[in-house]
Amino acid sequence: MKRGSGGPRQPGGGRRIAGPRDHERGGSAGTGPGRGPAGKPGRKPKGAFGAKRPGGGPGIGGKRTAEQGSRGPRFDDRPRTGRNKDERRRPDQRFVKTGPRRDERDEPDDWAAAERPAAARPARPPRREERDERSHGERAGDARVRSPRSRGEASGGRPSAARAVAEPAAVPAPPPTAVPPTAVQTVTVSPDEDGMRVDRFFEARFPGLSFSHIQRIVRKGEVRVNGKRVDTKDRLEAGQAVRIPPLRLDAPPPRSGAAAEADEKTRKLLASITLFEDDDVLVLNKPMGLAVQGGSGTTRHVDGMLEVLRDAKGQRPRLVHRLDKDTAGCLLVAKTRFAASTLAKSFRSREARKIYWALAAGVPKPRQGRISTFLVKEEREDESIMRIARHGEEGATHAVTYYAVVETAAQQLAWLSLKPVTGRTHQLRAHLAHIGHPIVGDPKYFSIENWQLPGGIQNRLHLMARRLVIPHPRGGVIDVTAPLPPHMLQSWNLVGFDATRYDPIEESPDED
Repeated sequence: MKRGSGGPRQPGGGRRIAGPRDHERGGSAGTGPGRGPAGKPGRKPKGAFGAKRPGGGPGIGGKRTAEQGSRGPRFDDRPRTGRNKDERRRPDQRFVKTGPRRDERDEPDDWAAAERPAAARPARPPRREERDERSHGERAGDARVRSPRSRGEASGGRPSAARAVAEPAAVPAPPPTAVPPTAVQTVTVSPDEDGMRVDRFFEARFPGLSFSHIQRIVRKGEVRVNGKRVDTKDRLEAGQAVRIPPLRLDAPPPRSGAAAEADEKTRKLLASITLFEDDDVLVLNKPMGLAVQGGSGTTRHVDGMLEVLRDAKGQRPRLVHRLDKDTAGCLLVAKTRFAASTLAKSFRSREARKIYWALAAGVPKPRQGRISTFLVKEEREDESIMRIARHGEEGATHAVTYYAVVETAAQQLAWLSLKPVTGRTHQLRAHLAHIGHPIVGDPKYFSIENWQLPGGIQNRLHLMARRLVIPHPRGGVIDVTAPLPPHMLQSWNLVGFDATRYDPIEESPDED
């Protein structure tokens, strides 16, 4: 065993402290814990790992038996923690504990360092530490947040490896609400504001500041960053010093009457379709027929409804991705700029796992497969669609989709589970039409002639964003499942599909 100045290492990576029997091995006052005569390293004490305890049985890292009494401190009463199948995580994560956090020390960023016990504490019985699996909240019902250790169970799939609900080493906090300055002041750009444009910085810090006022003070050079003039489109970096001149805030007029009543109805609607919410993230169960963003002739949409959730700092929730108007299911919304930028990176790096359910015409063969094509937008007289394109065609983008048949109704209908690797417009709808099995009720891509809609099934798009799994901006995993929308639930009941059936797409590969 390698010996050092601090005594031999114990299981778990720590060093033992002096035990009550060290004096029997020649230790004396002044020689230091774990050392023999004349400062020489001491031997492994009785009761250490692998040694025999009184009463038989090997000792386990410093636990004492009743026969050993209570003379002096224990060797090491810290609970031994190790990596097991319920504690798999990335090296940059630390587990969130239900008990007090252990001291954070400067350690190498590796598996061993992340699991190294803290300094010895006063003796107490070892206590098992458990992860806080509900750190991001949970709602009852069909749509609920999956805990990291139960991924795939509720949807009928086989349980997979647990995910660690982690806590990052440093989390940028949102800036405090700024008081309108009556004199020149200097503020520091926070990490949450890193990369923000100058005009957006002022809008966030001072919600009542008019656009023209921001343009004027920047144009006249009253705003300086690190002592230099800037433009409204310049981007800030964390730690920079921003000179802010005296400001005149124009408070927005309070809404009253019909407008206030409409806002309250919108808040109640958003609350009724919320699947998951915390300080950073909001996941909505978007109904079919509700647009995500405004467009030509569209006045009611999710993006506009989020305005009623604007906070006292002037921040409003913002969309991170989109769903088609007629696609129901999980829609992710960021409540802070920090969350928006972090979640956007997760989507770009394809860390997000999205699973869709659809009812298709006919039964695809093979029953599980991969669709890989190029898609390009094609403008028509009254609409635009995505069509299959050749490789190298101008404007064409690559799209990949995995599919699996979950259940069939004779040979007329198939319940499909879909996992898009890429996120192209109308990707799933165009891909299923391409293989000859379009989605039931699709007004743009269903082109099978003389196909009769089974009785009782509504002629609406049978496509939903069933499940969303994505890293949480502040550590851990968001895992949310949406219930079937009413028209799809009716179809499932009519043909006898069991929504709790095992979903084979859960085990499909993640590579593109």
